[in-house]
Amino acid sequence: MSYPGYPPNNQGFPGHPGVQQPGSQLPYPPYPGGNVGQQGYPMPSAYPPGQPSYPQQSPYPPQVGQYPPQQSGQFLPQSGPYAPNPSMYPSSAVPSQYPSSTVAGQYPSTIPSQYPPQASPYPNAQLPSGYAPQSAAYPTQSAYPPNQSATSVYPNMTAGGYDGGSRVPPQAAYPPVSTPAHYQPLSSSPAQKKSNPTLRPVNPFDPRRDAEILRKAMKGFGTDEKSIIQVLAHRVNSQRQEIAIQFKTMFGKDLISDLKSELSGKFEDLVVALMTPTYDFLAKEIHYAIDGIGTNEETIIEIICTASNAEINNIKMAYHKLFGKDLEKELMGETSGAFRRLLVSLCQGQRNESTFVDVASAQTDAQNLLQAGELQFGTDESTFNMILCSRSFCQLQQVFLEYHRLTGRDFEDVVKSEFSGDIENGLRAVVKSVRDKSSYFAKRLHESMAGFGTNDRALIRIVATRCEIDMVDIKNAYMSMYGKSLEADIASDTMDDTSGDYKKCLTALVVG
Repeated sequence: MSYPGYPPNNQGFPGHPGVQQPGSQLPYPPYPGGNVGQQGYPMPSAYPPGQPSYPQQSPYPPQVGQYPPQQSGQFLPQSGPYAPNPSMYPSSAVPSQYPSSTVAGQYPSTIPSQYPPQASPYPNAQLPSGYAPQSAAYPTQSAYPPNQSATSVYPNMTAGGYDGGSRVPPQAAYPPVSTPAHYQPLSSSPAQKKSNPTLRPVNPFDPRRDAEILRKAMKGFGTDEKSIIQVLAHRVNSQRQEIAIQFKTMFGKDLISDLKSELSGKFEDLVVALMTPTYDFLAKEIHYAIDGIGTNEETIIEIICTASNAEINNIKMAYHKLFGKDLEKELMGETSGAFRRLLVSLCQGQRNESTFVDVASAQTDAQNLLQAGELQFGTDESTFNMILCSRSFCQLQQVFLEYHRLTGRDFEDVVKSEFSGDIENGLRAVVKSVRDKSSYFAKRLHESMAGFGTNDRALIRIVATRCEIDMVDIKNAYMSMYGKSLEADIASDTMDDTSGDYKKCLTALVVG
């Protein structure tokens, strides 16, 4: 006879586990006392007829250490969710060395704590008696022993840093247990602030109407500066470029050329700066700083050392478009030494801009900086250059924190003591930008107006560009640092502006 769906005698699919090939052994021994089917095929079940047929091996792996190791030729209790029936097996199938508590119905009520509990593979099945319901696949572990904190585990730890040379950092320096090792999200580390400008895009925006207003303000005898300020000081740079396009389309004239012919002095410089595309304007400022006799390193530091990767790459493209030269080569020709290497590194625009902090890497960087500076005679500028030019701003904040925990010193003070001249100013600008860029620009604005006279070029550059980025934060930092509002200092420092248009336009950009 033949079974439905089975091939004829002694024929089958190669490798089929249930078919005996001529001259081969069965893949598993028959049940004791059993036999092979009438036509040489194995019985459908390895158990005697009439007995329930359970799979010999559960598809779900047993808990490690929950049962003793299996011995050949013996049938062990099954690892599935259903307790086996001892009457199914011969008496020899249950080894005498197994304690009776491992037989079905007598399982221990708890699972050893050193093994993680597993959820039932059959969620709708009723567990045998003696099993506690499992709700979590893995235990929730604490970073410290029960009823203990970081300070109790590490008695040498203090809030201000390491005590007695202990190398154990505070608990707050490590990420939560639920996050990957060595990493913590941006929210748990000092984060970069969101942009907070005073000047935002106007909506609704009609560039044709603005172009008509500007044409009317410059047509005929005299100039309506109030209308020019009303339009240009309340539009972002991209909207001003649309106005210029519509102005040329409607009247066949270049808007910047017309403004130059109608305005003069510092007010003209400010309006031209507003009408120039942002990256073209910054490229022109760098070119002005390195052109001619001498170099204005402060302008280069302000622009290059505070820029993001995208800003640096856009400035480089704008510089090449305007002057046909490579910005990096131009800077190399005007600077030297460690300062030149700093600018070349920053000009690559390859800083890591990840928002995650690797605490272990920050600790390593802090130790390397300590070895490269305070712990040796002289200073290894390359280590400072590599870390400060390649790490993300968020990562550098953690590096500064780890350095302070190691030494108790502020990192900016370390730079000040280890370097001098242009390289000191450049590195300190990077450190200030990492910590609080708005404070850096607040100081730059104060310096442009302090003392005898005013550095109007720096004042115009910072106000015209930062009003669309973080001028609100700069104003707050200015008030906190100097006890006066930025608007008040601008008003008092532009008293020589006889017409008042320069002051009004600056104030409009700052106030928003």
